[in-house]
Amino acid sequence: MNEPRATHTLADLAGRFALELRGDAATRIDGVATLAMATASQLGFLANPRYRGELATTRAAAVILRADDAGHFPGAALVARDPYIAYAKIAALYERRPASAPGIHSSAVVAPDAQVAASASIGPFCVVESGASVGDGAVLGPHCHVGTDCHVGAQSRLVARVTLVARVRLGKRVLVHPGAVLGADGFGLAFDADHWIKVPQLGGVVVGDDCEIGANTTIDRGALEDTVLDEDVRLDNQIQIAHNVRIGAHTAMAGCSAVAGSARIGRCCLIGGGAGILGHLEIADKVTITSMALVTHSILAPGEYSSGTPIQDNRSWRRNAARFKHLDELNRRVQALEKDAKP
Repeated sequence: MNEPRATHTLADLAGRFALELRGDAATRIDGVATLAMATASQLGFLANPRYRGELATTRAAAVILRADDAGHFPGAALVARDPYIAYAKIAALYERRPASAPGIHSSAVVAPDAQVAASASIGPFCVVESGASVGDGAVLGPHCHVGTDCHVGAQSRLVARVTLVARVRLGKRVLVHPGAVLGADGFGLAFDADHWIKVPQLGGVVVGDDCEIGANTTIDRGALEDTVLDEDVRLDNQIQIAHNVRIGAHTAMAGCSAVAGSARIGRCCLIGGGAGILGHLEIADKVTITSMALVTHSILAPGEYSSGTPIQDNRSWRRNAARFKHLDELNRRVQALEKDAKP
C-alpha cells in the first residue's frame, strides 16, 4: 500500500529551515520540481541564474530563490542564502522510500554466530557470514552479502546486491547503492623471474559515518593497513578505489574516477568524472581536480587543477597532434636561440 503524499505549508517549511517567507503562509506544498515542470501544488527553485527567465512562466505554487531574485517573481517565495541547499533539505521531506520491516527474511542465510540487531532488516536472499554483525536499524536489501568479519553500522542501508567481501567496517548511516563491492582483493602482485606471485591482502576497509557509495563502485581492502574513507565522503557510480587509499572527510568524487594504491586524498576535495590519481601521491585539502584530468604528481596546495585537451574538430586535432611530436625539438631550438641572443 502506498504511503499518503506528504504536504507542508509554506509556513512549516520556512520555520523548519529558517527561510524568509514571502506570500501566503497557508499555501500547501505536496512536492518539488524544476521551474519548468512544477505544478500549482509544487515548490520550484532557482539556483542557477541562467533559468531566471523561467520565473515569468512557472506554474509553481512558490519558489525557493535568493533575495536578489525575489524582485523578479511576484508569487510566493522562500528566500534562502543558498537555494540549492534549501531545495535539497526540503526535497528530503517528499522522498518516498518503502518501509523496511525489522527481522530476517525467510530466504536469507545468517551464520549462527553472526550478530544481527533486532531492529535491523535482512532482505530476501541475503547472506550474513560468520563473524559478521549488522547494527541497529540497518537495512540489507535483496541479495546483499556481508562477509566474514564485516560490520554494518547502525542505520546504514545496503540497497541491493551489495557485497562486503571481508574485513569491511561501515560506520553509521552509510548508504551503499546496488552492485558496489567493498573489501575485494587489492591488485597486489610481485613478478618472480617469469611469473606473477599474488601478494596477500591482509588489511580491510573502513568507511566513516554518513558516507555514500555509488552503484558498481569498488573499494579494495588494504594489503597490510586498511583502505579508509573518513566521514561524509561521497562516491558516485563506477569508481575504483585501490588498496590502502585514504580519502579525507567531506570529499566527493564523480563517476568513473579512479585512485591507485596508497594515494592520500585530503579533506573537502572535489574529483571530477573520469579523473585518475596515480598511486602513492598526496593531495592536499580543498583541491578540485576537473573531469578527465590525470594526476601524476602530488598536489600540496589547495586550488583547481586540470589536465588533458578539450574536444575540437577532428581536422584541428590531427594537425595539433602532429605538431605535438615536434614540441621537444621546438623547445631545444628556442633554448639555443635564447642562448645565442645573450650578450
